[in-house]
Amino acid sequence: MWLDRSKNSFIWRERRIMKTNAWFYLKKNKAAMTGIVVIAIISVLALIGPYLSTHSQVEQNLEHANLPPKMPILEHFPFLGFDGKDIFGVDQYEKRGINEYYWFGTDELGRDLWARTWHGARISLYIAILAAIIDCVIGVTYGGISAYYGGRIDNFMQRIIEILVGIPSLIIIILFILVLKPGIMSITLAMVMTGWVGMARIVRAQVLKLKEQEYVLAAKTLGATSKRLLLNHLIPNTLGAIIITTMFTIPGAIFTEAFLSFIGLGLRPPIASLGTLVNDGFRLMKIYPHMMVIPTVIISMLMISFNLLGDGLRDVLDPRMRN
Repeated sequence: MWLDRSKNSFIWRERRIMKTNAWFYLKKNKAAMTGIVVIAIISVLALIGPYLSTHSQVEQNLEHANLPPKMPILEHFPFLGFDGKDIFGVDQYEKRGINEYYWFGTDELGRDLWARTWHGARISLYIAILAAIIDCVIGVTYGGISAYYGGRIDNFMQRIIEILVGIPSLIIIILFILVLKPGIMSITLAMVMTGWVGMARIVRAQVLKLKEQEYVLAAKTLGATSKRLLLNHLIPNTLGAIIITTMFTIPGAIFTEAFLSFIGLGLRPPIASLGTLVNDGFRLMKIYPHMMVIPTVIISMLMISFNLLGDGLRDVLDPRMRN
């Protein structure tokens, strides 16, 4: 018992040291830290942003329709575009006698775009993160079992993956959404239908490489079960690849949701996501560019930030790329 406790203590101490070193190297990566800060700011605004406005995301006021963005302090810096003037240089707030501020302006129905944008960012992040988590669970389980047992089981499971890869994922997603009623869960499940394949392949490759290592053979000799080998030895040693793949999956899911909403297969009004806001603003882009520019910028910032964070984690968790 003393030896077991000593060994467990050593393992936990080693894992704690690895986590500390990973955070140390990640802090030195300015691009990754910038990505973390941007993701944190957008996430906080997605949670509390709609409550900072006096209007809800569904409240309509046709008298305040198509107002440009206007913020109390930024209005004194016209080059930022938050001075309440339209593309012709006319202050719409002064012209209509409106005294309140709409920080991101309003849409054609007079709905507050500040509240709708951050509510949409919340929905988009929820769909993307949920899809990434489900992809991770299915992909890790599928890839780990396929690689560990090998033989006929591996051949059969890989043939299923090849069939899914052979069919364009966009067609599967569109058909799935057409069969089900468009909504948050249907879009999430549609993206999961083929999204886990990449994770499964990466985990399979890692487990195939690790299962012949000496410590795995030693654990087998000592009578460790297959479940214990997978959960305690093989999967934990693939966490680096799993985390990196998940970080790259999230921006892909954000883009997929935005694309589906843009082509009309996304959420239905009055629910808004960043993709539906871009779709709504695209029709009036030449006259009221703020309706499309603001959600587009937020989508771009999210995707770039997650990619920067994924690159940073790859550099940290892969010792070969640390230099």
